[in-house]
Amino acid sequence: MTEKRREHAVFFFMLLSALFIASLVVTNLIANKFVYFNLGFKEFRISAGVLPYPVTFLVTDIISEIYGRKKATQVVAAGFVASMFVLGVLWFGDQFRAIEESPVNDETYRSVFANAWRVILSSMLAYLVAQFADVRIYHFWKRLTHGKHLWLRNNGSTIVSQLLDTTFVVGVLFIGQMSFAEMGSLIRDGWMYKVIFAMVDTPFMYAAIYFSRKYFGLKPNEEIQI
Repeated sequence: MTEKRREHAVFFFMLLSALFIASLVVTNLIANKFVYFNLGFKEFRISAGVLPYPVTFLVTDIISEIYGRKKATQVVAAGFVASMFVLGVLWFGDQFRAIEESPVNDETYRSVFANAWRVILSSMLAYLVAQFADVRIYHFWKRLTHGKHLWLRNNGSTIVSQLLDTTFVVGVLFIGQMSFAEMGSLIRDGWMYKVIFAMVDTPFMYAAIYFSRKYFGLKPNEEIQI
């Protein structure tokens, strides 16, 4: 690989990492709002934070395929640090009284972010379990199939890890506040939404891997070392 192509490989990795962290952070910030999402054949009752969350699993799968397990694990760890930083900033912002001219007063700020610590902590617990599981299951299937059947490891790893993620988040957030039936409904809808979009993103996964391997001149199953 030429030096120029290596620079592009580093830049592409940075873009993927930025997309991952941005999706993760915004997921936590909007998680307190619950919405109905209609796909025609079914209406899902989900947290708004679930809407961008499948992007994180698509990105880690692309990084796993192109850059390897170590880099995917590093990005997962970086996302955790970024989320903890956001949690600290939200707390710090609440330590100062809003001025009279402020378009956002203290009550509005707290009504939006007061529960952020619980949302983010529950999300991070689920995140660590699910993302690390996703990376490991992905590479398990990759080894088992000798690098073949990309669709299987892409969807298989996401289906299992998303079930873990959704169950952990709903469980930590609502146990003792909702009935198990209501929690089960939220888990089912959130997980089904994620599974559907994991399948929808499969062509994007194939396209990203195909063009990356072609541009960087990678052999089958070869990973970029950066």
